[in-house]
Amino acid sequence: MKENWKPGNMLYPVPPVMVSCKRPGEKANIITVAWAGTICSDPAMLSISVRPSRYSHGIISDTGCFVVNLVTADLARSCDWCGVKSGRDVDKFREMHLTEYQSEYMEAPAIKESPVNIYCKVTKTEHLGSHDMFLAEVVGVTVDGKYMDESGRFDLAATNLVAYSHGEYFTLGENLGKFGFSVKKKG
Repeated sequence: MKENWKPGNMLYPVPPVMVSCKRPGEKANIITVAWAGTICSDPAMLSISVRPSRYSHGIISDTGCFVVNLVTADLARSCDWCGVKSGRDVDKFREMHLTEYQSEYMEAPAIKESPVNIYCKVTKTEHLGSHDMFLAEVVGVTVDGKYMDESGRFDLAATNLVAYSHGEYFTLGENLGKFGFSVKKKG
């Protein structure tokens, strides 16, 4: 039997990501975001949603850029910590012993310890209520070479990415199949 609940966001699990941003001449900051997603493939675009009261919201609004850093099991503690502490009060890179990685794509640094860094330029901001959604074009990606397999393919499964569901962090489980496996001919 089904129960009726009040409206709420039950679209779980989601990828928690660490979003790095920086105003020129200031320290870089990291905000943890669980509301991030792909919105377009051509051009490559994604979105993140951030409360206007958050320190990083002002930085992203002012600079128009940010970096989405994927989170591994090794980064889960840093991810959580960066989500409960404010960059107004602490230097998150220093406190979590994370390394700023400067790319050619923008002044905002990536997190070197993350296996995938996605560099984004804001194209539009949607004011939606409790959160503002930054729509952004992906201008570049860097990946950690230690996850390249012998055929030159990036082995995302080897990174041990984390998922977030109802206030808890999980590692990803077993592979159930590749896209199109349900219609693939056998034999």
